[in-house]
Amino acid sequence: MSSSPPALSARASRLALLVVGLCWLAVLFDGLDMFIYGSVLPHMLEEKALGITSGQAGDLGSYATFGMLVGALAAGTVADRIGRKKLMVSCVTLFSLASGLCAVAGSVSVFGLGRTLAGVGLGGLLPTAISMVSDYAPRGRAAITIGLLMTAHHAGGILSAYVALWIVEPLGWRAAFWVCVVPLLFVPLLLRFLPESLTFLVAHGRAEEARTLAGRYDVELPAAPAGKPVTARWENLANLFRGREWIQTLLYWLASFGGLLLVYGVAVWLPTLMRGEGYELGSALTFVVLFNLGGIVGMLLAGRASDLPHARLRSRGGTPTGAPRISAIWFALTACGVFLLSVHMPLTLTFVVVFLTGVFLNSAQTMVYATVSIGSAPANRATAVGWTSGMGRFGAVFGPWLGGQLLAANKGEWGFTAFAIAGFSSMVFIGIAALRTARRTAAAGPVERKLSPAH
Repeated sequence: MSSSPPALSARASRLALLVVGLCWLAVLFDGLDMFIYGSVLPHMLEEKALGITSGQAGDLGSYATFGMLVGALAAGTVADRIGRKKLMVSCVTLFSLASGLCAVAGSVSVFGLGRTLAGVGLGGLLPTAISMVSDYAPRGRAAITIGLLMTAHHAGGILSAYVALWIVEPLGWRAAFWVCVVPLLFVPLLLRFLPESLTFLVAHGRAEEARTLAGRYDVELPAAPAGKPVTARWENLANLFRGREWIQTLLYWLASFGGLLLVYGVAVWLPTLMRGEGYELGSALTFVVLFNLGGIVGMLLAGRASDLPHARLRSRGGTPTGAPRISAIWFALTACGVFLLSVHMPLTLTFVVVFLTGVFLNSAQTMVYATVSIGSAPANRATAVGWTSGMGRFGAVFGPWLGGQLLAANKGEWGFTAFAIAGFSSMVFIGIAALRTARRTAAAGPVERKLSPAH
């Protein structure tokens, strides 16, 4: 008599995990397409493919990140019009076809167009996938499910290194981009098995359809949005600059800029810079694998490390400052690790440094977003996090370009130093932000502290 409900729940949980698994695979392909350029770049420069120079290589790396900036900023508006499922399918289709354009490109300009279009698809996919996972994660497991989703991006980076190692050598660099067209075969699976976002359905008045899906998948039904007017949204942006809040806002933006400059600069140039330090190509690609393995470990560790001081501070009635403290420490360790890579060390020690740098770098930037999210008033949270991410994307564009300019000027040995300075700068900015928050909390009385959310 009591066995039927558990059976239904188990079936519903399997359906929910199927949705999460489909999103994980989509983000895996996202990571593969993002990192493939950095993995094949040493081959392209060595062969002078398309007549590419070091300076042009940096520009091309920036094209994809600029496309990601456009895609990320447009994703919310487009998803609100056509739905999360259609946008995910469109993004996978776009970056897959764009990789095909790169594979057949006969000039640097056509290749650059392919990378820009791929970036638009890549930038739009991740926030949409996070929204889908949030809707369909098993009950009580939304946070850990989102963390696991983020590991897919780094798993794609690992896959890109093996694609370059096993395919480029015998078949050439174009073959690697043909591999990135393979996700097109995944599109029918998304169309067939991926349901529409519950949040989208509720927001568009399709409550009965959403209720049916929520029951089938045994997940929570999202609350209907309040529906704020456009003027209120602009008011939320203005709130980030009222009084002395503009100082805190700029500190977060600058930290995000330096963090993403470092993330994408290293992602594009790590194999090439390591070859410039005298390592063999096989070792240089192994560095990509270790860097992304570190990213996976770091994503799972940083949140837990931030939660420990977070809980202690809350129990004393203070504002949680665990995330910015961990972010500042992580950025400092990242800067040390990146700088050490400019020193030719024994191979085993270099492997360890690359892995630890991956652990700290990728999760340091994530903790910037966590800092903004935790410290923002609920009504302002989406605006604060969105604009912090958007400002950081400019760093993502600048990082690959900077590495290319240094190599073009025969200053490649300064690449790691420049990226280390970016990491140190982000440590300073997020550290000052944490100190300002702590001082403001200490100065506030218990009643004010309870009623006034920190920025």
